[in-house]
Amino acid sequence: MTLRKYNWAILGCGKIAGKFSSDLKLLENAQLYATASRSIDKSKSFAEKHGFQKAFGSYEEMAADPAVDIVYIATPHSLHHDHAILCMKAGKAVLVEKAFALTAAETMEMIKTARENNTFMMEAFWTRFQPSLAKVKEVLASGILGKPAGMRSEFCFHAPLNPEGRLYNLALGGGSLLDIGIYPVFWAQQVFGVPSDIKAIVDLAPTGVDRTMAMTFGYPGGEFAQLTSSLAGCSDTQTEIWCEKGFIRVRKIDPWTVKVTVSVKEVSEDDFIFHQENGFGLFLEAQHVMECLDAGLSESPSLPFSFTLQQMQLLDRIREIAGIRYPTESD
Repeated sequence: MTLRKYNWAILGCGKIAGKFSSDLKLLENAQLYATASRSIDKSKSFAEKHGFQKAFGSYEEMAADPAVDIVYIATPHSLHHDHAILCMKAGKAVLVEKAFALTAAETMEMIKTARENNTFMMEAFWTRFQPSLAKVKEVLASGILGKPAGMRSEFCFHAPLNPEGRLYNLALGGGSLLDIGIYPVFWAQQVFGVPSDIKAIVDLAPTGVDRTMAMTFGYPGGEFAQLTSSLAGCSDTQTEIWCEKGFIRVRKIDPWTVKVTVSVKEVSEDDFIFHQENGFGLFLEAQHVMECLDAGLSESPSLPFSFTLQQMQLLDRIREIAGIRYPTESD
């Protein structure tokens, strides 16, 4: 069967957009069609570097091009809402880089627009499509470890204070929570769902963003999750899930390799290595988007609107507890 080919456009020509564009080349039904930036020079440079056919110096021009099928939105968090709505109103499918938006309120507006325009939209949460996550879910579902009782997940790296940079700019959704804390929160959602209780301790940078966020989620059955994100120092990025009869540890060994350790107490301990031979692993989410479009779907069954909204609501609750508000939030 001949695969339908889709013209992809990149909105926002930064670092993650470069990785995503490289991964698109691994998919035979993905055509690198257009780039868009507020700077035509930057757009042209990005297009030439990655092999796109066209370059636009405005997002509106790109959205108006009838040949564009799917737009990958890779601008800062604070701009995702406006850019996704712009593209969906123009009839484009959109894949929105995480964090999906600044707030749950913005997320609801984006979902409303997708439904009103019958356009496909999905969060570009690449972890959801990784084989390592599939292995964890398979082990938990098998019951070999019994019921999960608790977990720990951390993602930390050192980012020197730069008040002008995106990570430390509150107006752009800076801080550790939306940039990397979203991963530990995602893992907790996958294992336990929505917590009944949240506690948070925050270290604020001088710019008002969370430099470090330490969270504890509590659940009705007594389960708990200890989650940490930080721009202050490096961690051994990993997630560990404690169960009645053993544990699962997910550890990133290098940018292309994840090790999943499954330990059954006093019986066995097995390591499963998932190595990304080609690309950065981002092509899996792009492939899923095209599969959904082939099936005529406007929403992903693997990463539905309900999950993304739930995640943004959790992030809102954490920020409220920590006393962090974005300049664009209304009272």
